[in-house]
Amino acid sequence: MTDRTHDHSALLQLRNVSRHFGSFRALDEVSLTVRAGARHAIIGPNGAGKSTLFGLISGTLPVTAGSILLDGKDVTRLPVYRRVGLGVAATFQHSSLFLRESVLENVLLALLRRPGVGLGGLRRVAARPQAIAQAHALLDQVGLPTRHELAAAELSHGERRQLEVAVALATDPRLLLLDEPAAGMSPAETARLTALLAALPGEVTVLLVEHDLDMVFELADTVTVMHLGRHLMTGAPDEVRASAAVQSAYLGTTEVPS
Repeated sequence: MTDRTHDHSALLQLRNVSRHFGSFRALDEVSLTVRAGARHAIIGPNGAGKSTLFGLISGTLPVTAGSILLDGKDVTRLPVYRRVGLGVAATFQHSSLFLRESVLENVLLALLRRPGVGLGGLRRVAARPQAIAQAHALLDQVGLPTRHELAAAELSHGERRQLEVAVALATDPRLLLLDEPAAGMSPAETARLTALLAALPGEVTVLLVEHDLDMVFELADTVTVMHLGRHLMTGAPDEVRASAAVQSAYLGTTEVPS
């Protein structure tokens, strides 16, 4: 059902979203708008509710209260695969790659866009020259043009994250969700990933949860700060860096880069 009050500049809207675990309120009435084409980051100290919020948006966690709209359509109760069908793709902190399969095969499986497909399906799609060309183009886009024959298990940590982005892009997403994409990366790997995400086409909206604040302030055009399960502020990077409330929230945890 489409909401007639939908903000047409927004791709994603959260309205008073809460998530409770028993009596613990991990998220408490969070409202958030992500505009189409944005590079939007969610930050906050440990325990702020960032990963819980990511789970609600991606569909891996159910909401306790509130609603989630994607392009005006209520997706609050939709399972993950239905959200994928509407253009939501997510990469998570823990790799979901097929480590025994080749880099190319991982992308081909994603191109099938069908959950639970077996290798029989993979062989069928691999026989299509157009699919092979698409997969190679995606690997080139993420900086892995010469790694296609390797098993995914043979890639470095940073290369696996690059492959995860290629797999996500293979589903032709409108909204790309990234959960701690720079976790465990070297500075050089983080720089490559940041450049990759910055170069994605404007029709792909990027929403990332990230601890690496240097990466956030280099990449994001909009930053949301969470604190103790609540929305603290959303604004341009310079506004967030200058906020006394944000500085206070991070006090004793980490510094907000100047």
